[in-house]
Amino acid sequence: MVVTGLVSLLLLAATVLGATQIGVVREFFSFASNPEPANITVDAQAILGPLPRPWRNLAQGGEESAWEIEPIAAQVKQLRPEYIRIDHIYDFYEIAQGSPGNITFNFAKFDKILDGITATGAKPYIALSYMPPALGGSDIVSSPARYADWQLVVQKTIEHVSGTKGIRDVYYEVWNEPDLFGGWKYYGDKSYLTLYDASARGARQARGVQPFKIGGPATTGFYKNWFDALAEHAMKNNLQLDFISWHRYDTDVEQFKQDILDIRTWAEKYPQLTPTLEFHITEWGHDSENDPGYDNNYGAAHTVAAAIEMVGVVERAFVFEIQDGKDPKGAENWGRWGLLTHQSFGSKPKPRYHALRMLDSLGEQRLQLLGKGTFVKALASKSIDGVYNVVLSNFDPRGRNAESVPVAFFNLAPGTYTLKREYISKAAASETVVVGAEPLQTVVSLAPFDVAKITLTQVN
Repeated sequence: MVVTGLVSLLLLAATVLGATQIGVVREFFSFASNPEPANITVDAQAILGPLPRPWRNLAQGGEESAWEIEPIAAQVKQLRPEYIRIDHIYDFYEIAQGSPGNITFNFAKFDKILDGITATGAKPYIALSYMPPALGGSDIVSSPARYADWQLVVQKTIEHVSGTKGIRDVYYEVWNEPDLFGGWKYYGDKSYLTLYDASARGARQARGVQPFKIGGPATTGFYKNWFDALAEHAMKNNLQLDFISWHRYDTDVEQFKQDILDIRTWAEKYPQLTPTLEFHITEWGHDSENDPGYDNNYGAAHTVAAAIEMVGVVERAFVFEIQDGKDPKGAENWGRWGLLTHQSFGSKPKPRYHALRMLDSLGEQRLQLLGKGTFVKALASKSIDGVYNVVLSNFDPRGRNAESVPVAFFNLAPGTYTLKREYISKAAASETVVVGAEPLQTVVSLAPFDVAKITLTQVN
């Protein structure tokens, strides 16, 4: 076939041009094939267990050193986060002071952000970054003059957060994107393994603390060589390594799930680690650069579709990020990653925020759902009080896909129900339906980038 031959040529080109072209080839192949339309079926009696919610983890980047979560705590709380990840803790909050060999500590500024996180109902997930100026490096992404000082900084940080503050089950992530910020390698003179080694020793020295976890490397992507290097180093040196983390920005919503499936296969080489080793995506979105989609329904549809694909596979995935930084040109919407606009524009919720709230409104029990399509992803639930919900997202990166999606509910109790359709960008509509022995059939019309929810409530 002509298409087959063309794909072969593209694969050959990717081999020659480099791995970065593989995504282009994959995208071409996906769009050259016939997309599968969704045809959703939900079994009202097939409860799969509690509904996992990997999206209940949020991250904030280094937008502003004066950023505070307390002014937006009520909005963030509505997303019901379990963990909130922060980085830049050492260069923003002036924790470590003094000079090499003579380090002092002041956690007053840091306590404000910690208290803001706990006010939302979440726990802190702390990226141990970047290098405190007091440690004598040339800049905040350099190696310390003395690794013994870095070890002490990590020890004192853990003792304060997990000890003095008394917060249980905090995660400590060694650095943030070391392959980008500082050009760290997993070998050579500036080795991340040396940094991790000192961090793990500092964690081991922490006294009077609640249980906590430490890991990394929080790389910009999903790299097997980094995983193998850190896993082997931890095993060889008997270092605490509780989780492996990385960042994933991709328009292919199934790739987030595939990462986990791949790394679980790789981890089989390290049986001493794998019984308790966790895998976290500590930043995720559709683009690591500014993109207009973060301000509109494109980002909303991607966020819901990707989150649905992660359910039951990914334990924690940190939506990046909570709030926009300030645009140097003064625009309210400038393609920044935030769920909320900058505070100077009133911290307004953007479509991704509303989409996450809709997704999280699903009930406590996950129901069996079949018939997802190439572009339309869906997730079904039943609440404790017997309400049925289905959330659907139509994410075609090109914005060309529109579908009238059949949705069928099987094994419902006979009776009269209220069927409500909601969209994040349209008015809701309700109707009364009568269910007998046959499945309840309905249709949900999805325009490009629509996110919708069906609510089915029995009234008698």
